[in-house]
Amino acid sequence: MNEPVISLFSINKQYTRSATAVTALRDLTLPVAKGEFCALEGPSGCGKTTALLVAGGLLRPDSGTVTVGGKDLYALDSGTRTRFRARRIGFVFQQFHLVPYLSALDNIRLPGFALGDTNGGARAQDLARRFDLTDRLGHRPSELSTGERQRVALARALFNAPDCILADEPTGNLDDNNAQAVLSSLRDFASEGGAVLLVTHDARARSFADRTMRMERGELKVEQRG
Repeated sequence: MNEPVISLFSINKQYTRSATAVTALRDLTLPVAKGEFCALEGPSGCGKTTALLVAGGLLRPDSGTVTVGGKDLYALDSGTRTRFRARRIGFVFQQFHLVPYLSALDNIRLPGFALGDTNGGARAQDLARRFDLTDRLGHRPSELSTGERQRVALARALFNAPDCILADEPTGNLDDNNAQAVLSSLRDFASEGGAVLLVTHDARARSFADRTMRMERGELKVEQRG
């Protein structure tokens, strides 16, 4: 395997619910290499989304280390980690998380705004053409179809040319054609040298992934190579 772009090492995370400690992640170690598409499957509540949030610098683990491009995410202060995340990590979510009062164009440009880039119009237009969104750029999210919203979210994730994409159930609300398009775009990103970590219930993802892992009760159990 190539040097990992993103690596979770010996991650543990617990939540407290009604005064009871619930283990979400137990000694989780998961590297994702340059050019690799890794899918993470498992039942609801098994820790998949927690693992993704920890990997993206959005949820501090109780113990363990997360590195992206050799940087220890949780050794960075909050502001530095936010800027680093905006530059190096793209996120795609099932619920899209588009800003409702911004146009599709400005939603695509949002990661650039986070880094003070106000000149990203041409980059956003290029991504819009790639995702067949050119005639929808002036529309707000409420005026877009479900598939169009997810394509805007994908374009946004790619805007800053990140090292890796973390995707949480991105096909969960999509029909078959749009789901295949999203998975194909993630496959293309990996084939071009990016790293993809996908959390999914969608069995179609297996044919796109290089490696499929299964989680149960916060632990990795099974690995299937694509």
